[in-house]
Amino acid sequence: MTQVFDADGTAVPVTVIEAGPCPVLTVRTPARDGYSAVQVGFLDKPRRLASRAVRGQVAKLDSKRGKRLAEGGVTPAAKAGCEPKRFVREFRGTFEGAEVGQVLTVEVFEGVGSVDVVGTTKGRGTAGVMKRHGFKGQRASHGVKKVHRHQGGTSMNTSPARVFKGKRMAGRFGNEQSTMRNLKLVRIDKDHNLLLVRGAIPGPNGSFVVVKQTNKIKKVGGPAAPAGKKKAGAK
Repeated sequence: MTQVFDADGTAVPVTVIEAGPCPVLTVRTPARDGYSAVQVGFLDKPRRLASRAVRGQVAKLDSKRGKRLAEGGVTPAAKAGCEPKRFVREFRGTFEGAEVGQVLTVEVFEGVGSVDVVGTTKGRGTAGVMKRHGFKGQRASHGVKKVHRHQGGTSMNTSPARVFKGKRMAGRFGNEQSTMRNLKLVRIDKDHNLLLVRGAIPGPNGSFVVVKQTNKIKKVGGPAAPAGKKKAGAK
């Protein structure tokens, strides 16, 4: 995170996201796959770390199965012809003009005002209720001995004789998918494929995230009240 300044000198806290280049690895079609989608990748993976299956997703590899399919008249799917990627994600929907091997940059966000960022939050291990849920803990008064950060009672007795599911207790904290919605896109750096997004996003520095145009529509105003009806108490 860092900060930039507006024209009037206002400091704006932003998160810098490297969002490209992202080659298109696969284009799903209803005729072949049963649905429409585009699969993109980011950041090269060394070939020594990539399995043969992963390398076969981006480049054509000779195999016995491929030869049998070619002899049977089956046309193989197009390959991107790039290096294996560390981060691969698939986006459902129909995208006009998307082709395998096409390289996407931050220019696709030109004219976009707000974005949604999906990532994995920082894992904090096993945490108590005060850190995990914000409990205030027990009193520091006479009789409370070495249990100041404990949860206390769970409000269960002979009936129902069990703890209800979903009860907030100590446990694993973090390391789960989180989406920050409707973040303002402050600036786009085309030369370095950087996006400057207002505010914080989930995950530690260097983590992988998915950035897409927000689907949250801000509702301005509401339907006008019928002219014939009046509020209670109105004259």
